[in-house]
Amino acid sequence: MSEEVTAVGWDAIDQSLAKVYGDQEPMHYGTMIPYSLGGQDPLDGISAYKSESPIPHWHFVTYGFSELYEKELENKEYSGYGFELTFRLVRHEDEEEPPAWALNLLQNMGRYVFNSGNVFRKGDYLDANGPICLDSDTQLTALAFTHDPELAEMDTPNGKMEFIQMVGISEDELEAMQTWNTLGVLEAGIEQIPSYITDLTRPSLLQNPKVQEAVERGIEEEGSNTGFLFVDQLAWEEGKKGWFHKQSNIMQLGAKQAEVISKLLRGRLLKNKNLSLVGQQTTILFKADDQVGYYETEQEITITLNKDAVEELSQNLVPQEGQFTISTLAGVSFQILKTHIKNQEGAVVKTIG
Repeated sequence: MSEEVTAVGWDAIDQSLAKVYGDQEPMHYGTMIPYSLGGQDPLDGISAYKSESPIPHWHFVTYGFSELYEKELENKEYSGYGFELTFRLVRHEDEEEPPAWALNLLQNMGRYVFNSGNVFRKGDYLDANGPICLDSDTQLTALAFTHDPELAEMDTPNGKMEFIQMVGISEDELEAMQTWNTLGVLEAGIEQIPSYITDLTRPSLLQNPKVQEAVERGIEEEGSNTGFLFVDQLAWEEGKKGWFHKQSNIMQLGAKQAEVISKLLRGRLLKNKNLSLVGQQTTILFKADDQVGYYETEQEITITLNKDAVEELSQNLVPQEGQFTISTLAGVSFQILKTHIKNQEGAVVKTIG
């Protein structure tokens, strides 16, 4: 039996795209050596379609996050990770082929998922810590994820899957999504980014007063949807016992995320919602409570704060190296460390704090 006959997942994706593009033959970029055999690219392939609506753009679709061939995983409900990524990118008049950086970006998303096991769902976001197109003069330094507006969730012989569209976003848009919610910010800016098409040359959505107002209103009324935040620089140092007293425990975090954590504490705890900061070795849970304090378990450190403590802590969380305490929380001090932003070669390109 040939591979083509058994590629039932692949065929299902093609059939879904045929409903949108008819007989258009996409430009397809396959992988020579499978990732499982030591190849560099985890995705089996990426197709790029020319779309004219609502503006000329490339419509990329991945093959490889779902099960493309025979069913192998035990989970019968979903095909593979349960999704494929799409990406819409402004197409210039003289472009006959899609830019290579976009293909590389999608393969990098494949490496991230395959290596970490983390999957993308609508409403997610990811900080790229630099331009999504390397060496370009763009404000887009992060990615948001939503449903593809033309490709619906579908059942395949290998289980359900959906098409999750990746959208380039700016640093301040990322912060707005963290402190309110991803889909709300994207919807508020839909007139500027129709069909969530990525345009490397566009300014921030928040320069539009209507979008800024919608974000501020959303934060005020709803608070933040971000219940978990992954923090690269996060640590908890146990206080040492001296002759007469025990030194404070120290919560350490990086300057880059200090400001957004400040806003998240307000957006979560003041709405009576918890906030978990998840680091490499440590998880710190902030909970709203009338009593201010902390306790430790094997799984995490929990810090309880009332309204006044939230306000005091938030005011001190600034992107500047230093150490401080808050008046109502005994036994804990907070230390903000410099954050060094590095490029792909590992060289420091920016220092915060």
